[in-house]
Amino acid sequence: MKVISLNIGEPKTLDYKGTEVVTGIFKYPVAGPIYLGESDVENDSVVDRRFHGGTDKAVYAYGSNHYAFWKERFPRADWEQGMFGENLTLSDLDESKLFVGSIYEIGDAQVQVCQPRQPCFKLGIRFGTQSILKQFIKAPYPGVYFRVIKPGFVSLGDEFVLISDHIGSPSVSEVYSLMYHKQLGAETIIESALACIHLPEGCKDLIRKTQ
Repeated sequence: MKVISLNIGEPKTLDYKGTEVVTGIFKYPVAGPIYLGESDVENDSVVDRRFHGGTDKAVYAYGSNHYAFWKERFPRADWEQGMFGENLTLSDLDESKLFVGSIYEIGDAQVQVCQPRQPCFKLGIRFGTQSILKQFIKAPYPGVYFRVIKPGFVSLGDEFVLISDHIGSPSVSEVYSLMYHKQLGAETIIESALACIHLPEGCKDLIRKTQ
């Protein structure tokens, strides 16, 4: 995986169904570098810290290789890098090969795979239609949130270098599937996810409710 776009945003106030909403999902490419802090990206907008930012959602990454899938479904969207509110747009992101707890070096920073993205209505605001939410949940492309183990600068072209792999942990894809879809015969994977010390309790709670 390599960084092909660095994206940050400013707070944007919009009218949503008659209610004023402030969001930081409108992120756009910058020349960089950007600084990955322990709880968020420096100079980036994190509006609602109940659901965004913090140790377990410090940095969000999405794959440029997933963009074509969505462009076919939403051709009229105002397409730019950072479309999904990601700080890092990566080449060749494969959520099925990212295991919760694995640590990577990227630029001067070190990050740990934490959890998949849980879509909310603000993604629908960015796309101009709330219909994307159900499609996003069904699709196997949630992107990934990283913890920042070692803060540091990241630049365009930086590559992810694996430092510590946690193959015994569930993958981001497996966690995402368990969170939103009942998995018959997947007891082993469910037990692995619930026992994973690096997976946030919020994800585990959703898995328990779904299963």
